[in-house]
Amino acid sequence: MLNIVRDIHSLSSFKRNTSKFIQLMKETGQPVVLTVNGKAELVVQDAESYQKLLELLEQLETIAGISKGLEDVDAGRTRPVKEFEQEMQQKYGISS
Repeated sequence: MLNIVRDIHSLSSFKRNTSKFIQLMKETGQPVVLTVNGKAELVVQDAESYQKLLELLEQLETIAGISKGLEDVDAGRTRPVKEFEQEMQQKYGISS
């Protein structure tokens, strides 16, 4: 969870204290929000935490895809695999 006291800073402060901010991000695993003229403009995050975020996003997308597929099965929006294979073979000129 973002801590507004610890994790929101001005871009100029980040420039002056980059090493300190990098250490903070590595220790907390949290991103830092950088402001320009008092408005949030950038989010900076350490590479390891960003990688974890990407992996979590991929898992969520996989779960959403599986859920969609199960909804399609429940709603009868499916067809036999043999029918699909025949269609693909005809469409792409594949012989079996």
